[in-house]
Amino acid sequence: MTDFDFDLITIGAGSGGVRASRIAASHGAKVAVIEEDRPGGTCVLRGCVPKKLLVYGAAFSADLEDAIGFGWEDVDPNSDRSPDQVHDWAHDWGKLIATKNTELDRLAGIYTSLLDNAGVTLIEGRGRITGPNTVAVNGKTYSAEKILIAVGGWPSLPDIPGLKDNAITSNEALNLSHRPDQVLVFGSGYIAVEFAGIFNGFGAETHLVYRADLPLRGFDQDIRDGFAEAASARGINLHKGVTIASVEAAGDQKKVKLSNGEVMLVDVVMAATGRAPMTDDLGLDMAGVKTNEKGAIVVDADSRTNVPSIYAIGDVTDRINLTPVAIAGGHAFADTFFGQHPRRPDHSNVASAVFSMPPIGSVGITEDDAKAKNLDVKIFATSFRAMKNTISGRQEKTVMKLIVDAESDVVLGAHMLGPDAPEIIQGIAIAIKAGATKADFDATIGIHPTAAEEFVTMRTPKSGR
Repeated sequence: MTDFDFDLITIGAGSGGVRASRIAASHGAKVAVIEEDRPGGTCVLRGCVPKKLLVYGAAFSADLEDAIGFGWEDVDPNSDRSPDQVHDWAHDWGKLIATKNTELDRLAGIYTSLLDNAGVTLIEGRGRITGPNTVAVNGKTYSAEKILIAVGGWPSLPDIPGLKDNAITSNEALNLSHRPDQVLVFGSGYIAVEFAGIFNGFGAETHLVYRADLPLRGFDQDIRDGFAEAASARGINLHKGVTIASVEAAGDQKKVKLSNGEVMLVDVVMAATGRAPMTDDLGLDMAGVKTNEKGAIVVDADSRTNVPSIYAIGDVTDRINLTPVAIAGGHAFADTFFGQHPRRPDHSNVASAVFSMPPIGSVGITEDDAKAKNLDVKIFATSFRAMKNTISGRQEKTVMKLIVDAESDVVLGAHMLGPDAPEIIQGIAIAIKAGATKADFDATIGIHPTAAEEFVTMRTPKSGR
């Protein structure tokens, strides 16, 4: 018996917080979760899930274009042709948003049920830490032996004149009442290119504005090159090497001045310029919890902060900001401190995806990483038009790449741009996690005809060092 109200209080009912709380409760802990919104967090309510649903919807426009090469025709609806033939397609944006919201309601309900079924107490409201073992919510203070912070991150905007008053973020982009005709997306990370693909896929004139020479800094150079070429071919207007100087309202539109002097009028400006940990007004100073220069909570390999009773997982720690990483961290935390099974999440070779159009999958090091670390590697790469594109007439190319240690033959990285890249890289990630060699890849018989088989048929290295 303890003098605390709970063994664990988790602040934040996102994917990581819910997993940690459920597992801790399954180990016999008395657990409460504090959440000011609905359970589900960024991924379910404002990120991965609703975004992926919009990506699915936007992709159909390219599919309809490609269908023409396979014999489908756009016919007059007033003709005597069969009614099952494709004609006069139009998109109902409002219907999509409503359907998407219904799905989010369903998922939030599932998360609530998961907590309830695990015996976790859900406390609604904003939690604020008031001491090493106490959290205040709605004027009431609760105590716990351990406090876990899992509040995630939030979009951040640079200090540019007029931007904060005249731009939306990914949060609002998921709930626009109507599809804008002209959109400027500011940024070049995965959120920026994903939403550029969404708006473009639904028929909006789409501009992507970014300071770098290519989008997606940190991804492999060949993938970045291939994506920029594909995005431009799909009709996204790329404005590289520039930034926004100012934004102001111009009637129902926004007037955007770029750093190169160009002026644009668009319906919507979406800023996708990064995310920041949601540590403001969390009460960290009351307990003496240390944060870094970005406001992220500093933790060790076991998710401990400098305060022995307080822990943190997920995006609020700004380590690897991916939902599965937060979930893995939450599960390991619960097993370690409530399940007598000490373990740490493995952050090596974490696969990631960009649900752009075309999509990207990546795991392990890039060619530039290998050069920076002065590693002796062999580079295997291929670029080709997928079979579907040869008939549809789409010139878009699939790009695949393997980074292989020259001495051990171990595959250190795999990267892909093209249809189904995230699904394919998930399987490749298992092999890389298991330490597969290039010889193992070569000995694997491919599935034909697929794009994925190229990963086991690349024989000649393009370069090495």
